Amino acid sequence: MSGLRIPVDGPDGSGTANAVNLLAPNPSPMTLDGTNTWVVGRAEAVLVVDPGPDDDAHLKRVAGHLSDRRVEAILLTHGHPDHSGGAGKLAEMVGAPVRALDPQHRLGGEGLGDGDVLTAGGLELRVVGTPGHSFDSLCFWLPEDRAMLTGDTILGRGTTVIAPDGDLADYLRSLDQLRQRAEMLEAEALLPGHGPVLPDPIGVLDGYIAHRRQRLEQIREAIRQGARDAHEIVEMVYADVDRSLWPAAEMSVAAQLNYLKTL
Repeated sequence: MSGLRIPVDGPDGSGTANAVNLLAPNPSPMTLDGTNTWVVGRAEAVLVVDPGPDDDAHLKRVAGHLSDRRVEAILLTHGHPDHSGGAGKLAEMVGAPVRALDPQHRLGGEGLGDGDVLTAGGLELRVVGTPGHSFDSLCFWLPEDRAMLTGDTILGRGTTVIAPDGDLADYLRSLDQLRQRAEMLEAEALLPGHGPVLPDPIGVLDGYIAHRRQRLEQIREAIRQGARDAHEIVEMVYADVDRSLWPAAEMSVAAQLNYLKTL
């Protein structure tokens, strides 16, 4: 690996030797700086991971960046609109299929599943199934750069929300799996769906796993203290979190309550 490219002005343009981020202009408390659209490949052929929202200016920028290269496929880490909304338009612009785990997000191509291997100009990208944030979440391992593209499974800042179409038990298993892979494969970078590149994969994943355990214990304690529903738990457990994020926190709390019922 020839080193990370992390510019001082933020995630846009960051990446590794064979992956570069084109940041979508959709910043928010949930999307951080915006959605990271990853272009993976070499001079002659590329794969695009997460074209981002249905934003004409962003899609034209991506297509322009790819004007002299063949796009083998557009890949989705999952189907949430901030990652997939622009897929159809970009597919028309660059003449490439859209591949995803969820059939409803595919266009003119095959699906994607754990263990699949894609290639672009001789460069491999391996699919890793990581359900949890959503039922259809995938990560992509780039062996050449020892980098994992993580979608919303791991973020560049903060922690991931368990969406209504996700599952905490699945997410915990996915974190454990990614931690094992990071050590076994000697991963050097995580390329998230939002936020900056993370150059310490094992440290980040250990932090995520510890955070989930801590939150579960905090929720148990809130229940012991009389909290009756997700809203009351959020008021107690997430008191130090910006209130604009409380609706998202309620989603995660609901997922954690469902998980605790299964224990």
